[in-house]
Amino acid sequence: MKIATRNVKIEQRPDKQPIKGLRKLSMPLILLILSVLLCVVILVAVSFGSTRIPMGTIAQILLNGTGIFHFARGWDPTAEIIIWQVRLPVVIGTALVGAALAVAGVLFQGMLRNPLADPYLMGTSSGAALGAAIAFVLPVDTVYGSFFSLTPLLAFFGAMLTVLFVYSIARSDGHTPIVTLLLAGVVINAVLVALQTLVLTLSPHAQFGLQALFSWLSGGVSVTSWPPIFVVGTIILIGIAFSLALTRVLDAFALGEEGAAHLGLNVERRKFVIIVVGSLLTAAAVSISGLIGFVGLVTPHAMRLLLGPRHRLLLPASALGGAIFLTLADLLARIVIAPAVLPVGIFTALVGAPFFLFLLRSGKRDYRW
Repeated sequence: MKIATRNVKIEQRPDKQPIKGLRKLSMPLILLILSVLLCVVILVAVSFGSTRIPMGTIAQILLNGTGIFHFARGWDPTAEIIIWQVRLPVVIGTALVGAALAVAGVLFQGMLRNPLADPYLMGTSSGAALGAAIAFVLPVDTVYGSFFSLTPLLAFFGAMLTVLFVYSIARSDGHTPIVTLLLAGVVINAVLVALQTLVLTLSPHAQFGLQALFSWLSGGVSVTSWPPIFVVGTIILIGIAFSLALTRVLDAFALGEEGAAHLGLNVERRKFVIIVVGSLLTAAAVSISGLIGFVGLVTPHAMRLLLGPRHRLLLPASALGGAIFLTLADLLARIVIAPAVLPVGIFTALVGAPFFLFLLRSGKRDYRW
């Protein structure tokens, strides 16, 4: 059934209205600006490293890779190897993870009508962490002996199975109350954290993978080849495409579940679709990045304050904004204490938490849709 959301008005407090200068810009122009900014940030991120490569050289190498352009090779051949095989997979993976977490944050915040909701709300983080812990305590040759590591695989399935389990527990008589859903997520999260501790305590191989598991839990994209990026990127792009088809549904949820039902929306079915798509994006992201916080919380909130609450613009803008934010965070994490690397999850928390507290403090009161 088609949802008649054309005349839906989403209430926002006067002090939370979009910035006037940005409000005057058209949606294509805003998305174009964010896309250009993302391309620049990616070039800058690829440029920095133990060997500094000029951005102009990077642009020429990337354009040559398309087969359309043919710039004369006036650079060291090793620069191409560094870009294509070392830096670009990590940077592209980081951008994909940022976009996925930001879009998942928009989905959960829109469904719950709460800007404090984040992608890890329903136990995806604890499910992924338990899957990763199981992978890390397995014999080393079992985990790393194949082309694909078991760690992202078990983290992905752990996150998805946890979300489906939480949803099945919360569902009763054909309905899934939000409060029950959140409480089930909290309880299952606590149980899975205990199981993770139990696995690490009882496993005879725990000492070999404990440091690696700590690094994974701290967050950071550490892919070393393109195949994982292609697989995870495909899942994320499909998830974002499905999310874009849910923009009117999210606008309808701004009226509350009862108001959305009056518009002809099958609330329970759409709620399930939003949960599955948001969890799929989160699971795909954490499978290659570990647990990175605040991206799915701060980015949608900031974009909503800047651009307004309509999801037709908010969702793609958040995807681009999340990619920009996490790529910059990863870049700064690599250069702040170089040559050592700060885990990007720690960096996003150190940057994101004060920023989010500032947003809450500046609002004085709770945020209203």
